[in-house]
Amino acid sequence: MKTIQHHSTHLRQLRIPLSIFLIVAGCGLFAASQPQYTITDLPSLGGTNSRANSINNRTWLAGYSNLSGNASRHAALWRGRALTDLGTLGGPNSNVTWSVKADSGIVAGISQTSTPDPLGEAWSSAAFYPGATGTGYINLGFVWEKGTMRALPTLGGNNGFATGANSRGQIVGWAENSVHDPTCVPPQQLQFRPVVYGPKGNQIAEFPLFAGDTSGAATAINEQGQAVGISGICDQAVGRHTAKHALLWNNGKVVDLGNLGAPWWNTPTNINQRGDVVGFAGAPNDPDGNFLQAFIWTPESGMKPLGFLPGDVHSEAYGINEKRQVVGLSCDADGNCRAFIWENGVMSDLNAFKPASYTARLEQARDINEAGEIAGRSIDAASVRRAFLATPH
Repeated sequence: MKTIQHHSTHLRQLRIPLSIFLIVAGCGLFAASQPQYTITDLPSLGGTNSRANSINNRTWLAGYSNLSGNASRHAALWRGRALTDLGTLGGPNSNVTWSVKADSGIVAGISQTSTPDPLGEAWSSAAFYPGATGTGYINLGFVWEKGTMRALPTLGGNNGFATGANSRGQIVGWAENSVHDPTCVPPQQLQFRPVVYGPKGNQIAEFPLFAGDTSGAATAINEQGQAVGISGICDQAVGRHTAKHALLWNNGKVVDLGNLGAPWWNTPTNINQRGDVVGFAGAPNDPDGNFLQAFIWTPESGMKPLGFLPGDVHSEAYGINEKRQVVGLSCDADGNCRAFIWENGVMSDLNAFKPASYTARLEQARDINEAGEIAGRSIDAASVRRAFLATPH
């Protein structure tokens, strides 16, 4: 699946009478300045492409790091500056691709096994692995806990995928069943359904699809067990027409979150404990998803677009906390992206709040915790991409 500017102004720069400032502040119209951030580059497993996709309230960051040579990557966990290679289920690649909010020590992700895929499907994991090693193997969701990675089951098909987890031991994702579906785009052949694993052992249960749909995926879950995801047809194995409907599953009910004018690419990526949802939605004239728009959905207001940074045409939101601070990425027509933070209706370039001495561009912001710490990826002048932690101060 694929994924307004605010300028902080200090009082000392404003030549306005103190009386006017007091009137404005007293009316609640004076906006507090955006905090500055300390940026910490995180270590890699030897390659030149790493990304932190998740951060919990213990400041555990999870994501991936390429190995030396960049032919494969492994799921990675950063605690402090210590990097743990989470390994694989036997194949060359693994990844923590989405936000895992659990503070209990559970990490969920995807991994290739050493077993060739008998149907030759590319499966939806191929986009999350590098180059030639990205396809050819059966891919399964995994849960990592206390130093051990274990595979999660499917619904009778070959492949599975895990995205989010909560501290109750519930893990969400999607899994193939054994139904050969004519709406699948080759090499995809089998339907897949949104699932919740756990909380014990190899339990697996399906979330209901939107009426009339045949395939779907769950992408995130909060501590209350509210989950979000997509529902549509099989298509190319997640994304595009699989994401006809953006859904919230709440106490057995299916809530259609709506769209921004297009019946494709409507993808929730995260949900906070209040039940607010962020993600990205398709554009009416762009079924291939080249230009998407970040959104926030709240129970009070429904789905609203977050817009773009100045000069950009594409945005995706990936993280949200209880304060409704949202982070993501905003890109120009050439695919050059900048990390953003959105708060109180204003989208800001995160690069505006980093130290001048940090010269790499903060390219993507992928998650934010309750302390306002942000996980993401930067890119430097040599095109080396590093996982980062941005700490407000």
